[in-house]
Parts: sequence; C-alpha cells; structure tokens
Amino acid sequence: MTEFVDNTLGEVCQDSGGIIQTGPFGSQLHQSDYSETGIPVVMPADIKNGRIDETRVARVSEGHVERLKRHKLEVGDIVYGRRGDIGRQAIIRSENEGWLCGTGCLRLSLGENPRILPEYLHLYLSMPEVIGWIQNQAIGATMPNLNTQILKRVPLIFPEDFDAQKKIVAIVAAYDDLIENNKRRITLLENMAEEIYREWFVRFRFPGWQEAKFEKGQPVDWILNPVSEAIEINPTERIDKGEEKPFVGMDTLSTNAMYFETQEWRTGNSGSKFRNGDTLFPRITPCLENGKRGFVMSLEEGQVAVGSTEFIVMRGKLVSPEYTYLLCSFPPFRTHAEQSMVGASGRQRVAENCFSFFLIRVPPVEIMDNFTKLVRPIFNEIGFLNRQNSVLEQTRNQLLPRLISGKLSVENLDIQFPPSMQSERSNNTNEAVA
Repeated sequence: MTEFVDNTLGEVCQDSGGIIQTGPFGSQLHQSDYSETGIPVVMPADIKNGRIDETRVARVSEGHVERLKRHKLEVGDIVYGRRGDIGRQAIIRSENEGWLCGTGCLRLSLGENPRILPEYLHLYLSMPEVIGWIQNQAIGATMPNLNTQILKRVPLIFPEDFDAQKKIVAIVAAYDDLIENNKRRITLLENMAEEIYREWFVRFRFPGWQEAKFEKGQPVDWILNPVSEAIEINPTERIDKGEEKPFVGMDTLSTNAMYFETQEWRTGNSGSKFRNGDTLFPRITPCLENGKRGFVMSLEEGQVAVGSTEFIVMRGKLVSPEYTYLLCSFPPFRTHAEQSMVGASGRQRVAENCFSFFLIRVPPVEIMDNFTKLVRPIFNEIGFLNRQNSVLEQTRNQLLPRLISGKLSVENLDIQFPPSMQSERSNNTNEAVA
C-alpha cells in the first residue's frame, strides 16, 4: 500500500537543498533596465493558468540576467505572484529555462534530490483547498501579500513512492494534453474565421469576385451603410425582474477568444441584456484596448441573460451574427471605437454615436448567406470544443483531490507514460537506488 507523507513545503525544500526566495528588489532592477528584446522577466501578470504567458512579458539584456543570476529560473521551479491574485503559480518548463524571476514574484526550487516531483507539487499547489489556505495566510487587507514564510508553512501531502507521484501526474497530464490540444484547435479556427472575413469583406475576394463589377476598388452592388444601421446597438429585451437569470461580468470575457460561459445567476433587470448570437463589445478602458469581446453561444434556446453595464450589445440586422462578431474583432473597427472615447482619464467610455460614422459595405443577401454557411460551422465547432474542455476540466478537477489524498489509489494501475516522463522516470529511479 502506498504510504503518504505529511510535511511542509519549507521542510521539503530544506531537505533537498532547495530554496524559496523573493525576486530582485526594485532597487536591483529599474524601469530603465527593461528593453524590447532580450531575456524574459516573469512578472505576476505573466502567470496564467499554471503557465508563463509570453504575450506581454518584459525583457532585459543578458548582462542584467548575469548580474542577477541567483534569480535565474530552472526547469521544475515554481513561480508565485506576491500580490493581487494570491495563489496563482506556474511551473517552469524547458521553454522558460534561463528566464529571470521578476520583481513581485517568489521563486521556489526543490533542489537536486527532491522527495517530491515538481510536476506533482505544481498540481498539489493548484488545488482550491491549498490556494484557499494560502489566501487566508496572506498579509494585508487592501492588497494581500505573499511572502517566503507563508510558503514555507504550506502543508504538503504526497506519496513517498516516486512512481505513485508519476502516475498521478500522468493521469492529470492526459486531461491537460487534451485540453491544450483543443485550445490550439480553437485558436486555429478563430484565426481561420477572421481570415475569411478579411478575404471577403476587406480585400473583396469573395466567390465570383472576378465577374463582379467594381468602381474605385469597391463592388458596385454592395450597399454602403453605417454600422448603426446594419447592426442593432443595445437591442431591447424585456425580462422578469424577479426571475433568476444568467449574469456575465466583464472579467468573464477573454482578450483573445470568442467563447465564454455564464458562471453566475442574478435577479433584477439592470445592466445589458443579450441572447445567443449577440456580440458583447466592451465600452470602457482598458477592456476595449486589451481586446476583450465575446460571442454569445452558451445560453439555452430563447434564454436572455444580463451582464455588465459596460457591455455594448451588438445584434446583426443587415448582416449575420458571425459577421457582427468578426467586425467587432477587426482592428480598424476597434481603433475607431477607441478614438471616440470620452470621459475622465482611466475611466473613458466609447461614445455610442461613433457607430454612425463607421461605414461598411453590406453585400447582396446571397453573398451574406454563403458567408454564413461557410463560417457558422466554424463557430459551432469552436463552441463544441470549448464545451468539451469544460467537461474535461471538471472531471480533472474532481479526480485531482482524490488522487492526491490517496482515496483513489494508483498503486495497481498500469499507466503508459509519455516519452518525456519515461526518461525522467528512469532518472528518478536511479537516484532512489543510489
């Protein structure tokens, strides 16, 4: 029977020669030290979903990295954000090796001969119960802070046997791999839909364009319309004030994807109102500049949801729902909306009359119908893959605490490890024998 060990994170690190340390102080790494090119510096904002997001990562020269080499990240390290979203952490993978732990982060390294696998520890620290424990220990009422002493006190439970740890990691990794594969497919599908939109409605390379009549580069039988005439802005919906209904907040929307699911229910009738096929467009800074938007596709048939007052709801009249969403993702359209913003600095909002001054060419019905037939299956597949991911994530999250607590034994499971884990398994076995 697999034996489980109760310990603390600090004791495990100490036993294996590991460290838990803060990133460099602000006096060691100044704003003027950052550059557009160079070695990435991991900040709390770069820690997303257990990984390091390189999209907006800051960088410094190799000289600064060498000067601060005690903060260089190695494969298997775990990085925490010290402020804000306490409990978020990411494991350093091969693609992140040699990067720098930034100001505002904590670095956890298990040392050369750890009793616990970094991948297992990463999974353990991602459990809601553990995150909740850390959040309760965080210091500061206005802005909670995480420090090394809190991390050292984190209670750990782990199988003494490395093979048991590896099996748990492999089981969860199977779900994570499926989820990541679906995410890649979703990104490709969204890029495909956006490219089709640009090909048809920006470059005017729609089917049969060679035979179409053009004047000054524009199809003559396409009608020029303001967006406010082709698309209904904030359509009216009547709902029962006392009835509970799905609610969508601004934080639900993604900055780079269309799909979202409602996580909350509320009574009342204030805020924006929308149904499947509508597009949610943010009216406030910095959400608009950051790329937030959403295509409503997860409600029940005929269901009306409510959302943030900072949404502008857009519903196609002369154009299809898919066209409407893709227009709202089109950079020149978003730039036009940004330039219309009014209000105090930091709380500026889109002036809705700006949609009367952005002109689009609406094609004949036949062309719009053909476009919809082409892209709607893409939108449907995106919705299907996202719903599949929701089920996979739910199953994974239900399995994880049972695996880690030993309630679901892996002792007699014959698991086929992926190639990367097979070589690692051999190394750890040799270390244990030695």
